[in-house]
Amino acid sequence: MNPKSVLVFIEQNDKEIANVSLELICEARRLANQLKTSVSAAVLGFGLKKKLDVLAHYGSDEIYYVEDKRLEHFTSVPYAKIIAGLITKHQPQIVLFGATINGRDLAPRVSAALSCGLTADCTNLQIGDYNFQGKTKENILLQIRPAFGGNIIATIVSPDCSPSMASVREGVMKLSTPDQNRKAKIIEEKCELAASDFPTEVCEVVRAAKSVDLKGSKIVVAAGMGVSSKESLDLVKKLASALGAEIGCTRPVVDAGLLPLECQIGQTGSTVRPNLYIACGISGQLQHWTGISESKRIIAINSDRNAPILKVAHYSIIGDLNDVIPKMLKGIAFKNTTY
Repeated sequence: MNPKSVLVFIEQNDKEIANVSLELICEARRLANQLKTSVSAAVLGFGLKKKLDVLAHYGSDEIYYVEDKRLEHFTSVPYAKIIAGLITKHQPQIVLFGATINGRDLAPRVSAALSCGLTADCTNLQIGDYNFQGKTKENILLQIRPAFGGNIIATIVSPDCSPSMASVREGVMKLSTPDQNRKAKIIEEKCELAASDFPTEVCEVVRAAKSVDLKGSKIVVAAGMGVSSKESLDLVKKLASALGAEIGCTRPVVDAGLLPLECQIGQTGSTVRPNLYIACGISGQLQHWTGISESKRIIAINSDRNAPILKVAHYSIIGDLNDVIPKMLKGIAFKNTTY
């Protein structure tokens, strides 16, 4: 491994590489190209050898694979010890984790073990210089994330720590087009942990299917503060149902208990890239805009002519959503009956 490489921890579930890890490999490739270095992947598990080629297709140069039956399912203590050991051995410049349940568990443990900095829940990563007290640190990781409830965007650096470590939210980094001909060097590392390093054992894994798939939906209909009642929300849901869309929302809607957290879109929720995004009663502040900015088409319904979202939407409808949506539903129903 190149001493200045970008290392990505690869999550796997049921012998399938997690999408967030593929996103991070693509982002690591972009960062590594700027640094003129390599991308490495750290994979822990059992029976995964046939699954590793996809990491090369998305940009990994080296894959460090630790295979052990005891590593088949994620457990905090052994995973943290192994990842910390790989980092100590190979000295990467940057280490990236997905800001998932497992990533949020693992990354702080590794950070504490190595006494280095960690920025959690990043929404953007850049390479740049940092000036402080007359000294300049060149080509360091700029870790960008929302702070203070999403009211500001903070750029965080750890110039005196090595490596720079960050966890990154799912869905915020773009997947590049995979190169099926690309190869990576697979290096098998031994699992040298003792039985005492496995204080817990996974006896059974039970997975519940997600009720909302915002990231995978081609059409998303979202409710904002303008949806102030259950009746208004029912209209938004009817519009989503008529279009075969997923229902999303802003943070105030979740805080009001109208929709669950998994429906939240924006800096403190999911990032979406649908073909069509319909914003119902959403003002369009920066916290929300960063979660929808790469939608192919945005339609905004708002009674406030000065709402920020109207300036960035492809199509704007000025009016009360309680009047507008029933007319849209009528138009959809008419179209469906004429074909």
